[in-house]
Amino acid sequence: MDALPGILTFLFTDIEGSTRLWDEHAEAMSPALARHDALVRESIEAHQGQVFKTMGDAFHASFAEANAAVAAVLDLQKRLQSDPILVGDVTLKVRAAVHSGTAGRRDNDFFGPTLNRTARLLAAAHGEQTLVSSVTRALLDPMLADGASLRELGEHRLRDLRSDTIYQLVHAAIRSDFPPILSLGASELPNNLPEQLTSFVGREEALAEVKDLVSRNRLLTITGSGGAGKSRLMLQFAADVLPEFAGGVWLTELAPLSDPALVPSAIASSLRLREEPGRPLLATITDYLKERVVLLLIDNCEHVLDDAAHVVDTILRACPKVKIVATSREALGVGGEQSYRIPSLALPPAGATPPLNELESCESIRLFLDRAVLAQPSFRLTTANAEPIARICRRLDGIPLAIELAAARARALAPDQIAARLDDRFRLLTGGSRTALPRQQTLRAMIDWSYDLLSPKEQALLQRLSVFAGGWTLESAEKVCADEPA
Repeated sequence: MDALPGILTFLFTDIEGSTRLWDEHAEAMSPALARHDALVRESIEAHQGQVFKTMGDAFHASFAEANAAVAAVLDLQKRLQSDPILVGDVTLKVRAAVHSGTAGRRDNDFFGPTLNRTARLLAAAHGEQTLVSSVTRALLDPMLADGASLRELGEHRLRDLRSDTIYQLVHAAIRSDFPPILSLGASELPNNLPEQLTSFVGREEALAEVKDLVSRNRLLTITGSGGAGKSRLMLQFAADVLPEFAGGVWLTELAPLSDPALVPSAIASSLRLREEPGRPLLATITDYLKERVVLLLIDNCEHVLDDAAHVVDTILRACPKVKIVATSREALGVGGEQSYRIPSLALPPAGATPPLNELESCESIRLFLDRAVLAQPSFRLTTANAEPIARICRRLDGIPLAIELAAARARALAPDQIAARLDDRFRLLTGGSRTALPRQQTLRAMIDWSYDLLSPKEQALLQRLSVFAGGWTLESAEKVCADEPA
């Protein structure tokens, strides 16, 4: 079967446990890695593949045809089985993943959700195992070359929090028996992370910053305005670091709570703990967590801030191996807290519209395109619609929720029509997911929710600051806002 227009197939490989091998066999690793690199490159290029990135022992390659990608990795795994690469008395074990889709291209590199999905698929594989996505399977000829076949492994949720039916490449000359793949349902990765129905777009720098901050702090609060993507960033971070927490990663959603006193009960429920008669629930929680290596995720703290802060402070003091990542409109105000204000998505430059390949690399544009395709499958970035799409993203200040609501209008409106209607954005940007909280279904509801959380004095301050356009200095704000009631 020929690949569909615009569809490429990507092959990612790396060596299982390479860090440990470098630590234990540093001298022997250099020649072994040189031979590994030559074999991987030869197998890819022999089947018309293009290596576009190498990172340490990892290879990323693209193919115009899905069958060529599968043939290349089969060739590689057969050669490694018949003539193993040894480091001391240890055999190098290469794992691989094959996935297909559209991708943006900048210079000699590719980017976008398809690449991210391929990386998550690779992370689920064991050494010597090759995993293939359902998208690639649909593009393959029914009869694979050289007697190879695909074994269905069932539906699995990968670390991008999305499910797919996963297949394993099988051939008589390569190993075929493996433990269950390392998906989010694996018993060694305990968690309650929810399924996500849309792809995680952009945020590469923000994700790296959050990982760095959590590695150096026990409490991180991700702050930002409503609709900025705090929860989604936190969940993607948690999925990526899941193997680092033997006691699991556990999410508590505080948004549905109307009574702040129920914060301990919500956390206990996420940990699957029951209340003990005559004993404070918070004591039960801290006893359970005291010796466990656990990551707690506490989402939407802003409307129960004082109680959430008390519970978080108590857990951190009593449970030295626990780390906590929270999301809130403002910091919790707990000792040792590191706060991180989530930035808006990167915007296209003002003025002349950049070339399409440059525009596609912009985070806000990528999100608009990804969500517009969900509303209108034939939607594509073109020279005709590039300028209005860029204008939409700039007008919406790179706010993810606003961009998603605008992109949903691609079902009935062209980008220039959407852009023209943004003068009344509260009226246009409605119709979010019916299963989302009411405040996440329209832009006005999101703003109203945030405003209602402010005290009367804070509301007065915000009203006075609204006279400024494009920000203000402290001195100018003092002149307008220093008297009562602000």
